[in-house]
Amino acid sequence: MDETRTPKYIRLKQEILRWLQEGKYKPEERIPSENEIAEHFGVSRQTVRQTLGELEAEGWLHRMRGKGTFVSPPRPGNRDGKRIGMLTTYISDYIFPHIVRGAEAVVRRRGYSLLLSSTDNDKTRELECLRRILGQSPCGLLVEPTKSATGNANLPYYLELQRQGVPIVMLHARYPEWYGPCVLVDDERGGALATEHLLSLGHARVAGIFKTDDLQGVGRLKGYLAAHRKRGLAVDPSFVVRYATETVEEEAIAPTLELLRRPDRPTALFCYNDQLAVKMLDALRQAGFTVPGDVSVVGFDDSPLATATEVKLTTLTHPKEELGMRAAELLLDLVERPQAEWEDIVYEPKLVVRDSTAAPPSP
Repeated sequence: MDETRTPKYIRLKQEILRWLQEGKYKPEERIPSENEIAEHFGVSRQTVRQTLGELEAEGWLHRMRGKGTFVSPPRPGNRDGKRIGMLTTYISDYIFPHIVRGAEAVVRRRGYSLLLSSTDNDKTRELECLRRILGQSPCGLLVEPTKSATGNANLPYYLELQRQGVPIVMLHARYPEWYGPCVLVDDERGGALATEHLLSLGHARVAGIFKTDDLQGVGRLKGYLAAHRKRGLAVDPSFVVRYATETVEEEAIAPTLELLRRPDRPTALFCYNDQLAVKMLDALRQAGFTVPGDVSVVGFDDSPLATATEVKLTTLTHPKEELGMRAAELLLDLVERPQAEWEDIVYEPKLVVRDSTAAPPSP
């Protein structure tokens, strides 16, 4: 499970950067000591030392022997001219640490620094992040759209960044209103592969649980429907369970358990992602169902969660760290060659079969 968490120094770095961006400490003002920071955040001095060392190398801080660590004044050509912004919906859980790690490795190797911001999958928070970034004069921006299926409420800020010549590369999905490069997984293909796998095992009643407020969920639902259509099978409308980010328990878990209590219940579930699938495994166990004896379950993303459970999860691959690296490479190419041609980078997921799927139970 620990693999799903961002390294401590990255989380600490994000918090200290937030101090600096929000003006808690002014240029040439001393920040707290290593001991004070370690105690405040509950981390080791080694973690603090590593974090401060990176921030010093990137020009945010400087140390004065015997006096402490101080905020550096802005210097042209140092951090302001060589900084990449990165907005993700989340930073410290699930697959996001791997994506951030890949992007950061490329950015640092090519002589830039990375400023991380998390929108917490909230459009108001995304607006705050964009306003702050506009004031920091970034030379490029990596963005995982916030609730991409609900439109781009903050389009004026993206357009202003574009007007200033700041290239933007989107991750996982592209806002429908936006024109620009995107690095993503073929979610529709993945949805079809997952559903085809269950149908090929003999499951005639496959339910799908899909998130509605991001385009990944839309794509995976389309793949689920396409796989049924390919076999000439009609989908029971009640077998399509849809939920929003904030309503996973009441709109995803509870309705699915209700479905499983019906005489004509589904014998297999395709879950939006591994995170949901693991929640579903727990709910099924508590309700008295066995996996895959009573119900087969498929996830998506091949995250560390997929093998951290008692029943190892059948799932679809996600490139994670490589996706972050390729997105950063594409963005920096556009920073350094603004007129360069670009194409979307699309990964085709592959099915990883483990213990959570089997033939349906006998009638």
